[in-house]
Amino acid sequence: MTVITTIEDLRVLAQKRVPRMFYDYADSGSWTESTYRANSSDFADIKFRQRVAVNLENRSLNTTMTGQAVSMPVALAPTGLTGMQHADGEILAARAAEKFGVPFTLSTMSICSIEDVAQHTNKPFWFQVYVMKDRAFIERLIDRAKAANCSALVLTLDLQILGQRHKDIRNGLSAPPKPTLATILNLMTKPRWGLGMLGTRRHGFGNIIGHVSGVADMSSLSSWTQQQFDLALSWKDVEWIKQRWGGKLILKGIMDPEDARLAVASGADALIVSNHGGRQLDGALSSIRALPAIVDAVGTQIEVHMDGGIRSGQDVLRALALGAKGVYIGRPFLYGLGAMGEEGVTKCLDIIRNELDLTMAFCGHTDIKQIDKTILI
Repeated sequence: MTVITTIEDLRVLAQKRVPRMFYDYADSGSWTESTYRANSSDFADIKFRQRVAVNLENRSLNTTMTGQAVSMPVALAPTGLTGMQHADGEILAARAAEKFGVPFTLSTMSICSIEDVAQHTNKPFWFQVYVMKDRAFIERLIDRAKAANCSALVLTLDLQILGQRHKDIRNGLSAPPKPTLATILNLMTKPRWGLGMLGTRRHGFGNIIGHVSGVADMSSLSSWTQQQFDLALSWKDVEWIKQRWGGKLILKGIMDPEDARLAVASGADALIVSNHGGRQLDGALSSIRALPAIVDAVGTQIEVHMDGGIRSGQDVLRALALGAKGVYIGRPFLYGLGAMGEEGVTKCLDIIRNELDLTMAFCGHTDIKQIDKTILI
C-alpha cells in the first residue's frame, strides 16, 4: 500500500490512474512552461525565521476569506474538466471542501453543473464565470448561481484569448476529444478510471450543454466555445457583472499593480493574484513574485488572494507572510481527486493543513491571522 505524505505523492499516484489526455490538461502550462515551473520553484527562495521557546499551545488556523469563515485560508480553485480527472469530480471535491470547512469554486467549464453540485452539497459554494460574447447566457449563468445560493462569484479576467498548450494539442484534447492512437492505448491502461466513467451520466460540460441555443452536445459545443472569447472585454463589463450579481465578487487573473488599482475602483470585494497556473502568458512573473507589489499597491482597500504554484502548507504560509489573505489550490486537489477521489481531496487538504500548522509553530506563532512578513528572512 502506498503511503501518502506529500502532495507530490498524490501527483505520482494521479499520473498512474488518470488518462494522459486529462492528466496533462491539468498538469501543464503554455509554450515552454517556464511560468508554470516558476510558480512552484520560486517559493523555495523564500526562507523562514525559526523561533524557539515560544508557547505553542492553542494554535488556530481559523480565519475568513471575503467575510466567510474558513478552517484555514485555502480555497479550492476553479478548474475546468474536473469531472474528467475522476467521475463526478466536482461533486466529490465540493463535498470534501465542505466537510473540511474551506471554499470550493466551481468552474464554468465543469463537467457537473451548478445545479448538480448544489443538489449534492449542503453549504453554499463559490462559482467562477468568464465574460463571453453571449451576454444573455452569462446573465442566465449568474442567475443560476444565485438560485443555487452560491456565496461568491469569481470572475476570471485573463482568458480573452487562449494560451497555446502544446500537450493538449498533441493529445488531441478538444470538444469532443480527438484522441491519437497513443492516447487510446493509454486509456486502455486506466481501468479504474474507465469503470468510474461508465458509472456516471456526467460526461459533458453541464453548465453549457442544453443551456445555450444550438448547443445540445459536445460537437456543437466546440464551435460555440471558439466564438465566445471576448476580445473587447473591459472594466465596464466587470462593473456590469458586479451589478448583475449583487453579491461578493472576486476578480481572478490580476498580475499588475495598475490592474490591481483598477480592481479596487471596480468595487470588487477581492482580487486573486494569478497567471492562470502558467497556462496563459508564458514568460510572465510567477504569482508569488507578483504578489508583494500588488499588496503594496492596494493596501487594505481590497482583500488580496493568491493562486499558482502552491504545493504545500509551507507555500501557503509564505504567501500569507507576503500579504495574501488567502490562497487557492488547483493542481494539488486535482492530484488528490485523480488519485483517490473524494478521499484524495481530503488527504490533500489534510497534508496542507498539517504542514501549515507545523510551519507556523516553528516560526513562533499560534494564530494564522497574525502572520506577516516578520516570519521571513
